[in-house]
Amino acid sequence: MMSGDHTTDARKTAEGLAYLSGFGNEHSSEAVPGALPHGRNSPQRAPLGLYAEQLSGTAFTEPRAHNRRSWLYRIRPSAAHPRFTRVDNGGIRTAPFTESAPDPNRLRWNPLPEPAPGTDFLAGLWTLGGNGDVTQRTGMGIHLYHANSSMTDRVFSDADGELLIVPERGGLLLRTEFGLLHAEPGEVALIPRGVRFRVELLDESARGYVCENYGAPFQLPDLGPIGANGLANARDFRAPVAAYEDVERPVEVVNKFCGNLWRAAYDHSPLDVVAWHGNHVPYVYDLHRFNVIGSISYDHPDPSIFTVLTSPSDTPGLAGVDFVVFAPRWLVGENTFRPPYFHRNVMSEYMGLIEGAYDAKAEGFVPGGGSLHNMMSAHGPDRETFDKASAADLKPQKIDDGLAFMFETRWPVTATEQAAQASHLQRGYDDVWQGLERHFRN
Repeated sequence: MMSGDHTTDARKTAEGLAYLSGFGNEHSSEAVPGALPHGRNSPQRAPLGLYAEQLSGTAFTEPRAHNRRSWLYRIRPSAAHPRFTRVDNGGIRTAPFTESAPDPNRLRWNPLPEPAPGTDFLAGLWTLGGNGDVTQRTGMGIHLYHANSSMTDRVFSDADGELLIVPERGGLLLRTEFGLLHAEPGEVALIPRGVRFRVELLDESARGYVCENYGAPFQLPDLGPIGANGLANARDFRAPVAAYEDVERPVEVVNKFCGNLWRAAYDHSPLDVVAWHGNHVPYVYDLHRFNVIGSISYDHPDPSIFTVLTSPSDTPGLAGVDFVVFAPRWLVGENTFRPPYFHRNVMSEYMGLIEGAYDAKAEGFVPGGGSLHNMMSAHGPDRETFDKASAADLKPQKIDDGLAFMFETRWPVTATEQAAQASHLQRGYDDVWQGLERHFRN
């Protein structure tokens, strides 16, 4: 278990952080004045005896608007490491998911059970399912985490995809190559592909969700007829300022590569970047700042109107994965069934709950839990919600007691064997739609 002193120190550090503002910006930052070269990226001798190194999150020749790369100026180059060796994958699984068949049934889980003492973020990762093929950089993985210990002298990086971390319980201090991020429940943090980081807990335990995006990096969705403003505002995304560790002691570095974990014992911390510039950077975003757009006349808008981030595919409008949030909002539709409608969708939907209650499910869907409605599986409000909403007085209504989200993806999600057999899988989920009575009259 983590010590109270460490928790207090980590929280003090987290709450005193400064940030850079903006999504996709060409940021620059230096922890020591003069560490960042000017006029060129790779001078013959980098300032302060540092090494210049480029980290490319996209191919060199991808269009400028989509190109992601950063230049790092570090104490040692990343190439200075010993050989990596395989280690056990623990609860982590990766696409292609072939250990079980895709399931058309509606599935719902309670939160993960309590972890064993000493479980850090990496050891506490547990894969629910996913789709695509990580070797082809397509698709996504859905993970949960439950931890009660900080990562100590241990660093993780994911070559397979970027990690969108959605805390549900307990704050996190993320120490990355670019600097520090602080993420509390109600916020999300993104660690780009290949970026090394360590997770320290700010409370006695931490629990939440992770979307591992194998495909194109997340971007802000186009706004179309909404216009120039709305949904997630670029200026509300916060990137770290440069901070580095000059540590000369053994550090375990774990790399996820093509679905497997590999480790190497470094003699120094790889979080030793003194300065950097570029746009392949980590960030944090407060979901409560999402500018909700909705109907002010009638009907319930499609959930795409709640998209925070999208990973586009080769087909316009068809996302590899969308990250959608159901934030506090007003409902004012006239002669309208206001909860989410009954639905069958070509997209597949995994939904989680961060706080409060979700307006389409009165019971059983709890913070830390989640539901999976695969391609064309029928879903919608439960009987109690339907009956209540059908008879409600349609005065303006504020939804402010819940914060739910969705990972929506173009392909069916195959649940892992551990998820399909989990003790916290709700075996009677179908029962929430029983008792929807026949009201037909002719």
